[in-house]
Amino acid sequence: MPANKNALIRYKTIDNCLRRRYRRWTLIDLVEACSEAIYEYEGIRGGVSVRTIQCDIQMMRSDKLGYNAPIEVYDHKYYRYSDPDYSIMNLPLSQQALDVLQKATDMLRQLDDFDQFGEMSDVVSMLQEKLAMARNWRKPLVNFDRVPNLKGLNLLSPLYGYIEQKRPLKIIYKSFKSKAPQVFVVFPYLLKEFRNRWFLFAARESDMLMFNFALDRIEEVETIDIPFREKPEFDSEHFFDDVIGVTKNIGTKPHRIRFWANSEQSNYIKTKPIHMSQELIKEDPETHCCVFEIRVVVNFELISVLLSYGEGLKVMAPRMLKQRMEKTLARALQLYKSPRNGQ
Repeated sequence: MPANKNALIRYKTIDNCLRRRYRRWTLIDLVEACSEAIYEYEGIRGGVSVRTIQCDIQMMRSDKLGYNAPIEVYDHKYYRYSDPDYSIMNLPLSQQALDVLQKATDMLRQLDDFDQFGEMSDVVSMLQEKLAMARNWRKPLVNFDRVPNLKGLNLLSPLYGYIEQKRPLKIIYKSFKSKAPQVFVVFPYLLKEFRNRWFLFAARESDMLMFNFALDRIEEVETIDIPFREKPEFDSEHFFDDVIGVTKNIGTKPHRIRFWANSEQSNYIKTKPIHMSQELIKEDPETHCCVFEIRVVVNFELISVLLSYGEGLKVMAPRMLKQRMEKTLARALQLYKSPRNGQ
């Protein structure tokens, strides 16, 4: 492995330069390109000398990092790859590296039985899949859901750091319903993902009310120099035990949600529970329709999940949720009856 992150940036920069064969690259050109890259990624000016780049080229040519880069000098001045298709980014992992990663993956897989590491299982599965591909040069057998270029993902790393360092923040936020952005001064406590969207949970400085901010709606964020305040009532470890999604206020009590499902949806709901509190109340031995119960907070996300089962699910209790489902479905039906909606 490179000695530090700056060395890795330089190696990648040199690699990018030498692959661009339409231009001639002198040692000074490579120094300038690496200096610009270090400044862009790390904000560091200077520090890249001719001697540094010469050592980098020597390291890339060697087998120490597994590169064995075919870097040649022509016309006694210019650098290029003798193989126009070569790149250090295309190199497979060495057998030693594969063995080390496999051992690490096997150790992580042993943590599956611990609740604290439950969310790590998908990451370990992805790593195992990548290792299998690297060893056997085969096409992937598992496809993981992902949303590339999702807005707001660039905020994940800095926000994580601000939470860890307990840094108060000023956030400029524009919700879907707002006509203009709003400014919030908050104390950040937690990042949470739900359905490929990330949310920041924080308390507003003025009254310590909890808010969740969708990262894709945050326009600007910066730290401010005021004392950080905790909110003991917000238990990030258990706050979401009785909620589907991210919409919940501190002190909100869960309800016992009872619903009927037809045989087709019952089979699905049995194998993939709507919530961890789900219980099978009864099952019709002839029709195989079932009645289930979950104990959760009533919110927008819950209603969306229940509606996703269509005509295969009916809410039985509580009464207020049943009435809300009836009104929502009635409005949806009206869209299909009215010729003015969508023609």
